Amino acid sequence: MTNLYNKHTVLACEGWSWGCHAPEFAPLTAAALVIFCFAWWWWGMKFTKINPPLPPGPLGLPIIGNLPFIKPELHRYFSDLSRIYGPIFKLRMGSVFAIVINSPSLANEVLKVQDAIFANHDVPAAAVVGTFGGLNILWRPNGPGYNRLRKLVICEIMSKQSLDACYVLHRQEVRRMVKEIQGKVGSSVNIYQQLSATALRVIMCTLWGDTSPDLIEMRKRLDELIRTFAKPNVSDLFPTLAPFDLQGIESKAKEQLSWFYGVFESMIKNRRKIEDDGKEKEKISKDFMQQLLELHYRGDDKNSLSINEVKALLLDLMVAGTDTIPTIVEWAITELLRHPDKMTKLIEELDTVIGNQNMMEDSHIPQLVYLDAVIKETLRLHPVTPLLIPHVPSETTVIDGYIIPKGCKVFINAWVMQRDPELWDDPLRFQPERFLETDISYRGNNFRFFPFGSGRRMCVGVSLAEKMVALLLGSLVHSFEWGLPEGTKLSLEDKFGIFLKKKESLVAIPVARLLNLEQY
Repeated sequence: MTNLYNKHTVLACEGWSWGCHAPEFAPLTAAALVIFCFAWWWWGMKFTKINPPLPPGPLGLPIIGNLPFIKPELHRYFSDLSRIYGPIFKLRMGSVFAIVINSPSLANEVLKVQDAIFANHDVPAAAVVGTFGGLNILWRPNGPGYNRLRKLVICEIMSKQSLDACYVLHRQEVRRMVKEIQGKVGSSVNIYQQLSATALRVIMCTLWGDTSPDLIEMRKRLDELIRTFAKPNVSDLFPTLAPFDLQGIESKAKEQLSWFYGVFESMIKNRRKIEDDGKEKEKISKDFMQQLLELHYRGDDKNSLSINEVKALLLDLMVAGTDTIPTIVEWAITELLRHPDKMTKLIEELDTVIGNQNMMEDSHIPQLVYLDAVIKETLRLHPVTPLLIPHVPSETTVIDGYIIPKGCKVFINAWVMQRDPELWDDPLRFQPERFLETDISYRGNNFRFFPFGSGRRMCVGVSLAEKMVALLLGSLVHSFEWGLPEGTKLSLEDKFGIFLKKKESLVAIPVARLLNLEQY
């Protein structure tokens, strides 16, 4: 899973361009002309004759750099620029230097060979105020504190044992989704909306064992939070202006996030009350909150979490899973509907492994090799975070003969690499079979395919996402036949934003497949 706070991968969100936000930035431009003219001259003089040189790139304007020319679909825009300037190039986004990597060999250099140098993430101004100064796993600087937190999450929270303990909760919500869709058989179903509601219930149950507070209110608050973080922020483009919070984004984010922390504090208080009432811990639902609190109770520096770290991690888990998982499944169903032969092949595997008298279970997943191939091929063509999360080098270094300045933003264009005709045969074709002939995994070891990142900053929620996507997609295809409303044409047009979603939500009509209606 990836995170909702990727500010520089959302510069193009909802039609970003400098021009369409001109009124909003007019006061900034006037102020910047005074504040940054000297800085612009100094910076230009500093890097004009350096050796090795900066990577090539398009010319920009004084002060605002390349901002006026950035196109809304940033992943495609970077792909176009790579054809002109090569596998590594530079841009200037306001006063911020950006370096874009577009080849597996250079991605290997950044994420593996020099992983320690590039192990910090770009932290948006709004994220700093929202995570107790960066106590969550996504934004925390590389170092002993980050390594401790990552190890605890992977070994304790995302371990097979912990995920298996939560399976009953996951199964319950997936069965609920199937039953709801069965009640809509013959009618049009908005796939993303259905999956989004289910994913939110799954995450809430996973975190604290039930779907309180109100599901509708939680969805509303999450949408507001996403819109706030998706808004282009002057503080991120011109960091020297961050203390002024000119657009009020940081203060708004802090206000919105306080609501979530209030919910978490209430849940933690209730959980402690249950324990204080004398109930045995074994009888308390083994959800993620309980596991995090057990880490908090350990009380030692190396193997425990502070209460603020607990809340920050709960927020990470909440926002990371509610859009990532439904986005992947919606893309997969879209591709399967466009390729009936692939849908038929998947149905045959599901019927062979599961049968038409049973519902899909977690135990079936290891046997569903074609389902796994479908998911991987979906993520190859439609990675949910096509530019990953920008990395920031902790010191000036050299990549491919070019200097990479300390503190710049480094984008890894996984989208273009996973569609490169030099790396993949017929790369634009949806062909799950290609993953039956290779042992490529989600673990970021092969830079032809790394949708969840790689190295020490690879997404820690891969195991949870892998299980949930397989369970949701397998259940939908096994339980129903899917068709399109009359006159509907499937579109693969995407919309660049926090996640790479379909521009138009998929609407399909389900028909019950299982023989026994009681199975629903």
